[in-house]
Amino acid sequence: MSGREARASLVGGTENLTVSLALLKDEAGMLPVPECRVLSNETGNWSLTVTPGREALEVTVRLKRDLQQCSSNETDSFSESPCILQTLLVSASHNSSCLAHLLIQVEIYANSSLTRNASENATAVPNQVYQPLGPCPCNLTAGACDVRCCCDQECSSDLMELFRQSCFTGVFGGDVNPPFEQLCSVGAQGPGPDWFPFLCVHSSLASSPSLGYFYHGSLSPKQDSSFELHLQTDLKDFSGFGYKQGDPIMTVEKAYFTIPQVSLTGQCVPNAPVAFLRNFDVKCTTNLEFYQKQDGSANVKIKNGAIGGIVTPKVTYEEATGLDKFLTNAETFLNNGSAFRNVNVEEHYIFRWNNNTISEINVKIIRAKLNAHQKGILTQRFIVKFLSYNSGNEKELSGNPGYQLGKPVRALSTSRMKDALTLNLWQSAGRGLCASATFKPIVFGENVFSGCLLEAGISENCTQLRENAVKRLDSLIQATHVAMRGNSDFNDLRDGWFEIIRVDAPGSGADPSFGHARGICVDIPARLSIRVLISDAGAVEGITQQEIVAVETRFSSVNWQYQCGLTCEDKANFFPISAEVQFIQIPAHLPRPLTRFQVNFTEYDCNRNDVCWPQLLYPLTQYYQGEPYSQRVAKGLLLVSLFIFAVFLSNPCARICKAWNSPTM
Repeated sequence: MSGREARASLVGGTENLTVSLALLKDEAGMLPVPECRVLSNETGNWSLTVTPGREALEVTVRLKRDLQQCSSNETDSFSESPCILQTLLVSASHNSSCLAHLLIQVEIYANSSLTRNASENATAVPNQVYQPLGPCPCNLTAGACDVRCCCDQECSSDLMELFRQSCFTGVFGGDVNPPFEQLCSVGAQGPGPDWFPFLCVHSSLASSPSLGYFYHGSLSPKQDSSFELHLQTDLKDFSGFGYKQGDPIMTVEKAYFTIPQVSLTGQCVPNAPVAFLRNFDVKCTTNLEFYQKQDGSANVKIKNGAIGGIVTPKVTYEEATGLDKFLTNAETFLNNGSAFRNVNVEEHYIFRWNNNTISEINVKIIRAKLNAHQKGILTQRFIVKFLSYNSGNEKELSGNPGYQLGKPVRALSTSRMKDALTLNLWQSAGRGLCASATFKPIVFGENVFSGCLLEAGISENCTQLRENAVKRLDSLIQATHVAMRGNSDFNDLRDGWFEIIRVDAPGSGADPSFGHARGICVDIPARLSIRVLISDAGAVEGITQQEIVAVETRFSSVNWQYQCGLTCEDKANFFPISAEVQFIQIPAHLPRPLTRFQVNFTEYDCNRNDVCWPQLLYPLTQYYQGEPYSQRVAKGLLLVSLFIFAVFLSNPCARICKAWNSPTM
């Protein structure tokens, strides 16, 4: 722990749990062995906060004292010993029985830059293009040890032992001047090609090609010494010349149009720019105690992409029904005269685009009225869709004509042709049970593996368990046909639709005899394998179009046995089931079979040898595809005729006769 607070989550049965905090005393620099038998109420300068969540408790340990007390004097250098060095124990118990514990070692160092004045002399920062800016690029955190960064001087020897075997390598790990492969000294150390001594480089490591590897943009020294985050205020606005895919949408105030989105780390970013022609559907969770209503993003005026063009969103409001799906861990404090407040639970944005401009924006906001003192976890949903200006209410395409990477695989069922379906996978949450798992669509080109857990006891009926597993696996593939292209018409099965191949679908017949043993079931379907064959189907404006050739589903069965502990008690056990999706690229045409010569004489194989005799006259062979064969033959004959003409002008007959008639010595 290197900050003022630390967070952790306690997953599992969280009912009637008591979470406590204790300050431990470590001796001789060794961490004490955690014990839950004796807990002291002495917390010192630390506070403990427990926030209930969905089948989990979020535990926050926070320092109450001010970090200004850790700042050093103006004449002191950066202290090597920590200002705060303590060990905390967080314990979770139930009826005086310890269930879990967490050790936190706190090391906070004094920061000399908080009180010292900045020097008036400007620091000469070397240009990173020509020489390394620092000897340790992985040292990203000031005043703290960066994990796996073995060149970080702020890491003590004890911390270094924890990750010494997993250090970052290469330039990022501190080897800023590695010997590059073009050096003559490097090639002499091992085998290399024959031409290497003629083309190798004699140079010093100071001119390494790795210089400027981390250089992006201009270089300027930092003027202030405070640790403040400066946001980029000089936004580049090219919306007047039209939007391109991925460009941020701008407002008339020359600011980004922002909507909460989920980052790569899974956290919700409240002010994330909306990119042109980038659809998303995200969910963000917020504690109602810290909920702050965002400024009306739906009421701003947006540049449409033309010079001077402005479009105003059309906003409609709806009242939410069924707050249970938006609010969890709800707790209400009823006070006399308590007021109500409106919170947005869903926001739907539909952008109509025409070429590189935005013609219309429709916004639908679903809001709920909550008590002003309502507590709990609020789940908000934000949806952004870009539709063509002349499109109606037709179903969203996954490509035109070929599939686009990341778009859902289109599917339908012959019994419900009006309803668009997708092939699904599980998206587990909480304890990972199948009963509480939700579905997420299978997207084109993404190999995925997911699963969930079925509860089963020692006296489980094998037939019932088998039927339950089959039912859960079949719920993922409710469609009967899959679209070959991303724009196949749902109302016409002849427009590129083919039936899903189902192999080894397990039946629900009688159990095979296994000695009538309790807690043992054989041939239980446990995995659903979905294999999607794709191939290239041409190109549109230079962009390769891919289509689906076939889809096959296959079940795999296992033998399940109840896992006993010290004693076999009739408690719920878990049976895992899973599903995997694999996209397999196949050639558009069958490869040419090998000839007998290629099979027997592998030394003439051009793919295995440096010398390729079959391609000696490469322009006249079938391997050259740069020009039509007729043009290649015509140019070859032209070259032959020019050669014969040159030979004829050299009068070879006279030379031959002269050499024949000359007297021999």
